[in-house]
Amino acid sequence: MTIPVAEDETQAPENVQDFEVVIRECNSITEAAITLRPGALNIKYGPNGLGKSTIAHALEYRAESDERLAELTPFRHLRAEPAVVPVVEGADEIKSVLTFDDEYVSTFVFRKDEVVENSFEIFINTDEYRAGLAEIDEIFESLKETFLEGVELNEAIGHFTELRDAFGITAAGKLSKSSRGSKALSMGGKLDVIPEALQGYSEFIKSDNPAKWITWQAQGKEYLGLSDNCPFCSTVSVDKTTAEKVSAEYNSAAVKNMSSLRAVIEKLGGYLDPEHLEQLEKLTKLLTDMTAEQERFLVNLHGEIVTFLNKLTAARNVSFHALREAGDVEIFLNGLRIDLSLLHGLRSDATQDIVTSINTKLDEVETRIIDINKRISRQKRRVGQLIQENQRAINDFLSSAGYKYAVRIEENGDSYRMLLEHQDKAGHLESAGQHLSYGEKNAFALVLFMYDARRRQPDLVVLDDPVSSFDKTKKFAILHQLFHGENSFRDVTCLLLTHDLEPAIDVVRTSAKPVVHFLTGRDGVISEHPITSDDIMTFSEVCKQNIATATDPVIQCIYARRLLEVHGTRNMGYELLSNLLHVRDVPLLKPNTDGEAPMTRLEIVAGTNEVRELLPNFDYQALLADLKDAQKVKTRFDATDVGYEKVQLFRVFTVLSPTVLTRDRIFTKFVNETYHIENEYVMQLNPQTFDAVPEYVVAACKDLIDANLPA
Repeated sequence: MTIPVAEDETQAPENVQDFEVVIRECNSITEAAITLRPGALNIKYGPNGLGKSTIAHALEYRAESDERLAELTPFRHLRAEPAVVPVVEGADEIKSVLTFDDEYVSTFVFRKDEVVENSFEIFINTDEYRAGLAEIDEIFESLKETFLEGVELNEAIGHFTELRDAFGITAAGKLSKSSRGSKALSMGGKLDVIPEALQGYSEFIKSDNPAKWITWQAQGKEYLGLSDNCPFCSTVSVDKTTAEKVSAEYNSAAVKNMSSLRAVIEKLGGYLDPEHLEQLEKLTKLLTDMTAEQERFLVNLHGEIVTFLNKLTAARNVSFHALREAGDVEIFLNGLRIDLSLLHGLRSDATQDIVTSINTKLDEVETRIIDINKRISRQKRRVGQLIQENQRAINDFLSSAGYKYAVRIEENGDSYRMLLEHQDKAGHLESAGQHLSYGEKNAFALVLFMYDARRRQPDLVVLDDPVSSFDKTKKFAILHQLFHGENSFRDVTCLLLTHDLEPAIDVVRTSAKPVVHFLTGRDGVISEHPITSDDIMTFSEVCKQNIATATDPVIQCIYARRLLEVHGTRNMGYELLSNLLHVRDVPLLKPNTDGEAPMTRLEIVAGTNEVRELLPNFDYQALLADLKDAQKVKTRFDATDVGYEKVQLFRVFTVLSPTVLTRDRIFTKFVNETYHIENEYVMQLNPQTFDAVPEYVVAACKDLIDANLPA
């Protein structure tokens, strides 16, 4: 039975031009020619070891830079003269590529306290969301312009901030002795009243940058012990005691802080109450520790500056994020107004001008309070809808795939983040990646990648063998999520590389017009062959077709045995063919079991008649004689170009020469288990056309045979 899909799947629709891409000299690839259809799912199915990941890297690196592409230079060409460099042709229109692979999972997914990096950008920050923000920001545009265009205002804010940061306040409400400002005040008076012994240094200490000079002087002090001469000017009999007192009396860091403190106070002079300014300047000239009253004055002034800056910051940053949690927007906006009458230390004409400007703008905003409330409500609904839609889509996938996890999107400051929860645990998992298995990580990451790719909108999305490790249920759930639905990869230029036939078949059966190719490679040259709906058959159909077209009776027997086995009819005909391919003189029933016994004459006759329904000229003894002749089997091995048939003939050789050809036990076990009927899918491609046996497997079989049966 064939699966009905769109006709002429490999033909590009009208007005769509396929990319004809050629990749040369990249890792193991000498040359690869592939096609990519824009706006469609492009599936490339091929065996392991072919170079599929190199194709993905070549497309991605070329889009980044020539230097990045050069990383794929084959080892054999690293020192070649003239230089041989990797080349990708026909992909000039592909300027950005996003690839799902292990690197993506480790870099972007399962961050601490967040499922995926940039959750807000991926799930919330849509065009509609940004439009809603713009609606709200328009109301506050005049207020924000006050800050954007007010050069003097921003300079004053900067100076107030510097003064605020100079002093720290402890939890007990006292001045922190370790703050820069406190240490600076301990040095203030000494800059004006210089000790008698150091009067000779007055011009240096009272210069514009005394800290720099003191640092220079202290660095030279260590050379005083080398000579009686001055280490700075070589004057004879320098007064070393006096020279050493400078750094002992003046700490360069504290002096530097005092210079900065005095400078910022001078700049803020017009914004401070005159009496407070006078008192503050006195504090910078103290020769003794501050009194309790002076410390309280400084703490109170610091608090007023903090309040003033907080009000200005809140007014400058008013936005949807600030208003969304406000119970009453009108009360919130009133709270932004500045009451200068209560900030005694800041009462001045210059500060009053700032306050009047801000409060006037807030008055204007409050006249639109009804409009503000409407716009805030609309934006909250938008966000709520985005959260619900994204949560539901991802959680539906997790449920359909059988995972006991769910995601939750929540506010996180001015942004949003996605968290992971488990059905059996309250609260979110702080380090989600530590709780998920490898398969769970990949499945979940794939869906997150889909949303990320839809946001970034690269020219090409590459999925490098994304679902091969999953069971059938999870494969179907993942593929359905990736290629169906509103946020899927529909209409996206997507390249899916896989060595697993199942996803190729599932997508062909369920997706709209995928472009599917089989990749084959020989000696580093990769080509592709289109796969259409007519190529997808049941394995029974494959066997029947190959029995009908094969001219070699042994090859016919291989497919006849497979046909009977896949039907589950392990009757006498199957038993007889199985004995033949195991080269047994005396056919056995249930070989290698406790019930093993020679087939009776009647059983052999019955088996022969059953086989002749498929192969009219079947002759057990004649074929057995051929199979016992190793040279004839080798001739058949060399004659066929089908890797699948070569592997089955190699298995005959392992019976003929069990000691010699099974020395590589791991390889032989791999061949026997990998290419056994139990591993065949219900739906298949004909191996005579689509040879999925890796080149290295066929080569290894040939090498073992040739080594023991030379021509």
